[in-house]
Amino acid sequence: QVQVVESGGGLVQAGGSLRLSCTASGNIFRIDAMGWYRQAPGKQRELVARITSSDSTNYADSVKGRFTISRDSAKNTVYLQMNSLKPEDTAVYYCNVVVAVIGYWGQGTQVTVSS
Repeated sequence: QVQVVESGGGLVQAGGSLRLSCTASGNIFRIDAMGWYRQAPGKQRELVARITSSDSTNYADSVKGRFTISRDSAKNTVYLQMNSLKPEDTAVYYCNVVVAVIGYWGQGTQVTVSS
């Protein structure tokens, strides 16, 4: 079994920054990818950013140039640095960790950006 725990959400004013962290623990043989998704009220969950075991990254167009994903493989941890936040970034942010092709989700962390 794999556990995924996020932290770092909160309330911030537009233009501000937040850093999310996500750590995977448990029966981890191989992490193939780690990513951040978000879901706003009334909307579908969407990919924000993803990083693979070879450090290949991809971002949603709406966050390119503002968000940066990185990882610490020794700690099984992924980070999401979010700068220049906008009210439309408000959502629950979920971490997804792919261990040996199986995806595991965290419980989510709320990010609220006030205008």
